[in-house]
Amino acid sequence: MGDSQPKATLSPELTPSKHGFHAQAAFFKHKLTTRHGWLGDYDYAWLCLPSLPFFKRSKGPPPFYALDAELPLVLAIFTGFQHALAMLAGLITPPIIFASALSLDDATSAYMISASLIGCGILSLVQLSRLPLFGGYYLGTGLISVVGTSFSTLSTANAIFDAMYRDGTCSFTTAADGSVTRDPCPDAYGKVLGTSLICSLLEIGLAFVPPRVLKRFFPPMVTGIVILLIGASLVGSSGALDWGGGSNGCQNFPTSGILQLCPTTLAPRPLPWGSPEFIGLGFLSFISIILTERFGSPFLKNISIIVGLAVGCIVAGAAGYIDGSSIKTAPTITFLWVYTFKIGVYPPAILPMLAVYVSLAMEATGDITASAEVSRLPVDGTDFDSRIQGGILSDGLGGFISALFTVAPLSIFAQVPFSFIVHGCTIACTCAPQNNGVIAITRCANRSAGRWCCAFLILFGILGKISGFFLAIPKPVLGGVTTFLFATVAVSGLRVISFAQFTRRDRFVLAASLSFGLADILVPGIFTHLFDGVDNPSSGLQGLFNSITIILSTPFLAAGIVASVLNIILTQEAEENEVDGDGSLEEEGSRQSEGKVEV
Repeated sequence: MGDSQPKATLSPELTPSKHGFHAQAAFFKHKLTTRHGWLGDYDYAWLCLPSLPFFKRSKGPPPFYALDAELPLVLAIFTGFQHALAMLAGLITPPIIFASALSLDDATSAYMISASLIGCGILSLVQLSRLPLFGGYYLGTGLISVVGTSFSTLSTANAIFDAMYRDGTCSFTTAADGSVTRDPCPDAYGKVLGTSLICSLLEIGLAFVPPRVLKRFFPPMVTGIVILLIGASLVGSSGALDWGGGSNGCQNFPTSGILQLCPTTLAPRPLPWGSPEFIGLGFLSFISIILTERFGSPFLKNISIIVGLAVGCIVAGAAGYIDGSSIKTAPTITFLWVYTFKIGVYPPAILPMLAVYVSLAMEATGDITASAEVSRLPVDGTDFDSRIQGGILSDGLGGFISALFTVAPLSIFAQVPFSFIVHGCTIACTCAPQNNGVIAITRCANRSAGRWCCAFLILFGILGKISGFFLAIPKPVLGGVTTFLFATVAVSGLRVISFAQFTRRDRFVLAASLSFGLADILVPGIFTHLFDGVDNPSSGLQGLFNSITIILSTPFLAAGIVASVLNIILTQEAEENEVDGDGSLEEEGSRQSEGKVEV
């Protein structure tokens, strides 16, 4: 990361957390009454100064604060706040998209955002704790492993919602011109919660499977394809549509109803989908992210997504595009269960959600590896394996508890993927680079910062007006940011795939799986009518048909299953490791032999 990641320096001494009462009292007295306890020796100017041309940065790197090192109070609060801001955009995006897909009212939508933030804060504390259990097992990683709604869950839930509107579980209104407007369907969200609650038991079971076994069945070729298609499908189904004005049906240009203009005709300044004003607002947010990356300080670079949202909202507000009604109607204080959803099970969603939890277990493995490496902890051995086990177990339990919190499955936050080469083994993951990036740049892997991050997330959720503000973000501004966010997922999927050897077998697996995935993305609905010709199927058979349709209509699920099956049944021939399709010698293992992490 260039000058943003200076060389190592000595870490401060460990806190006396396991000493007696008097030592604890002396420690906290020193922490609260001395300049060193508040500020320490950290170079705050290095973290906050911008990267301007001809601007000389501070030469003295700040010290690295290890997992349990003594951390200055101001730095703990500052880095915790930075962690919270870094993951904020990824946390609010799924509930906003869920609410939009189900046509929920502003009050319910704002609650879903608040509940998500509160749930993320609480369950992230569990991951940070690493509670000992029976037989040498643990709950949690003991690292700064934050949780959030994975984009794989987001993509699958959208397909499930589509199926519910098709089969009559949710109602819709058809206008005279044939355009369809979805009616509010909170029960659909409750069914997704109930189904995910049951399916979370699978990931709880996977926590007791050795990590090396999981990685054997899901190599980089498989996980890379999944990551690539998660990002690509979300760009098309959500990000780009919102950039143009909305994804609620106004993009179909109906000739009657409130969706004739985007986001609706009731908005302060409604316009046709794709209007230059909308495109310009989204581009302003997009270019703000790029400028922040080029000229921003390390602090701003870590929260570039929030900077993009802020700049876009300021301009949109000045131009009259923001509807403040969601802010006015949002409660000042809120908490979990202010709104509830009727928990149920949607049988066709069981198989897709089981596949999602397998994906979440692999994402957790990669994220824990990322967090351990950037925290300068071993990435192999018994202690590391116990962190993997504890993280996946906490992930599965989090999926169960989050449903009770009225929140979609919360797992170790999978926002943008990374790839790792550790001791010759390539590990692909979709982890949270913002948080690991904060650790790398601030040089602070201390759990105190993680606890402050959780406190800020819970505070953001309790303050209901904050959720109302997020809900008021204009769709083009949100679309410009989420398009970038989803595209980085797709690009990182390509990065993961690049770690494969690209033998003839690998290329065959890639081509076969992408055949399904790209077909889903480029021709939406191609598998929707697959079983229409079956006459009078029983309710059980119809449920199976719907389940298969959901899987085939979700690009990353269809492609991931094909890739996994082919990876198992196709053998690796010896000569494939020597000569590629062009007849040139491959440098087998050259990248794996580096024994380092590549981001």
